[in-house]
Amino acid sequence: MPVNALYTDLSDYYDLMCADIDYRAQSHAVQRLHQLFGNGGMSHLDLACGTGPHVRHFLDAGFKSAGLDINQPMLDKAAIRCPEAHFAVQDMCDFRVSEPVDLITCFLYSLHYSATTERLAACIAHVHRALQPGGLFCFNAVDRARIDNRLFAAHTVDADDGRFTFSSGWHYSGAGERQSLRLRIEKTTGDETLIWNDEHPMVAVSFAELEALLQPYFEVHVLAHDYQKILPISESAGNALFVCVKG
Repeated sequence: MPVNALYTDLSDYYDLMCADIDYRAQSHAVQRLHQLFGNGGMSHLDLACGTGPHVRHFLDAGFKSAGLDINQPMLDKAAIRCPEAHFAVQDMCDFRVSEPVDLITCFLYSLHYSATTERLAACIAHVHRALQPGGLFCFNAVDRARIDNRLFAAHTVDADDGRFTFSSGWHYSGAGERQSLRLRIEKTTGDETLIWNDEHPMVAVSFAELEALLQPYFEVHVLAHDYQKILPISESAGNALFVCVKG
């Protein structure tokens, strides 16, 4: 199966796959961070926006919001959800904006889709170029040194065409710049169960390495991965929110 084929072929099920995500809480948390650290402007771009649920919440909060993704079927659904937003098929490691924006987000660990450190560095450079002075870049990330290959998250959703069980987990070999997101989907209709397994290649970095890539461009704040409270990150944390201010 080609890389990310499942993501493409099952785009109709993407919202079910993410049904347990609190998009509202995540969006509101970043809006608060933008008020505290950003320039106060109201233009926003969401990288790897998928079907646009975060964009919807930013629009509802009064932002002029846009999104980009490499997957056209996802953007078709995003345009239905957010008809007033602009969406574009672009690679987040090589994208252009018509005019700089005040806030750029990348939710759901999607920055790791850069796949290599070289492409991650290119993504960061393009984000810096696309931001207004004082603009904010906010995303979440996982530290490769803290990945436990035994752990996974799962949830079950009933839909019109069957019952779906989605399972996902990080996997890192312990060396190199490649980690993966392993995904399993079970669809049960009556007595029949279909199973898909997929593995998405991701870039593996430590938080220290990520900070080193960001610091030439941004004032970097690394916070606890908590969308309810603004807290400093603990030494043992494997997930973090990065809040990056363009000087």
